[in-house]
Amino acid sequence: MAEVTYFTEEGLRKLKEELAYLKTEGRSKIANAIAEARDKGDLSENAEYDAAKEAQGLHEAKIANLENTLATARLIDESKLDTSKVLALSIVKIKNKKNGAVMTYQLVAESEADLKSGKISVKSPIAQGLLGKSKGDTAEIEVPAGKIEFEIVEISR
Repeated sequence: MAEVTYFTEEGLRKLKEELAYLKTEGRSKIANAIAEARDKGDLSENAEYDAAKEAQGLHEAKIANLENTLATARLIDESKLDTSKVLALSIVKIKNKKNGAVMTYQLVAESEADLKSGKISVKSPIAQGLLGKSKGDTAEIEVPAGKIEFEIVEISR
């Protein structure tokens, strides 16, 4: 059975929009590329046709993957989240105990993760170390650079 993935309303909307785009405009562009390559003659020696057919296969695989993700997607009601512990979709302000750096992250589904906007996957090492902790707790997290201790400063939605 496929793994259930939890999404914010925004993340689920983006996923549906991407799927709709891939099924309409995306398929249309690939069909045009195949038709264009087919018009260039002998298909047995046509690298452009082979590349277009391969792109079509990858495109259809991406559509199937998104459909599978949507089939197992669950929307989380953010208003009902407990802010006393770090959970999926929590916004957590943490302080690196070694250098005093303060960072704020929101724990989101893998497909919504975007470090530039402060969203990290719940499956990342930092998120795994923070899950279940409360404000004031210290989390010792194993990262590729070694162990880092973070203090949880604030938890919000």
